[in-house]
Amino acid sequence: MLEKGLVQIYTGDGKGKTTAAFGLALRAAGQGNKVMIYQFLKPPSLNIGERLALQPGTITIKVEAIDAPWDMAKSLKDQKDLSQMRKAISEALERIAETAEKRLYDVLVLDEIVFCLSKGLAKIEDIKNIIDKRDPAVEIVLTGRGATQELIALADLVTEMKNIKHPFDKGTSARRGIEF
Repeated sequence: MLEKGLVQIYTGDGKGKTTAAFGLALRAAGQGNKVMIYQFLKPPSLNIGERLALQPGTITIKVEAIDAPWDMAKSLKDQKDLSQMRKAISEALERIAETAEKRLYDVLVLDEIVFCLSKGLAKIEDIKNIIDKRDPAVEIVLTGRGATQELIALADLVTEMKNIKHPFDKGTSARRGIEF
C-alpha cells in the first residue's frame, strides 16, 4: 500500500519505544497495510500486553519472536545464551531480509534490534542488508536503546525517548498492562 517506505528508529533510555512502534503498526494496519512485528529478546513465553492484544483474529498484524531463552538481567553475562541468541538473531534477520525484498509486508517492525546491535548480538551489516534489499515501498521501524551514529545515518526518521522521571527510580515494579 505504501508508495515509498522509510526507515525509522525509536531509541533512547526513556519508556515508549516499543509502544510507539506498536502504535505505528496499528495505524498502518488500520489503513490496510500488511504489518509484521518481529520481537528480539522477548521470547513467546513472556506475556506481553501488546502481543496478547494482537491474538489471531483480532487485528491483521503478524507478531513473531525468537523462541530462545533470554533473561535481560543474566543472559548478557552468559556465553551460552549470547552464542545461541547471536545465531538465532542472524537467522531471523536473514529471513526478514527475504520478507522485505519480496514485500510480504508493507511495514516491518524490528523490536529491540537496536539494543541487539548495541550489545553485539546483531551485526550492522545484516541491518544494512535488509534496508538495501527491501522493496522500496517497505517501511522499516527499528526500536531499542543505544542507536549508533552509523545506524542513525541509515534512517530517515529518528526519535529519541529520554528518561526524565520513571517510577522504577523509586522501586516501583513493572506493571502488567502498562510496562508489559
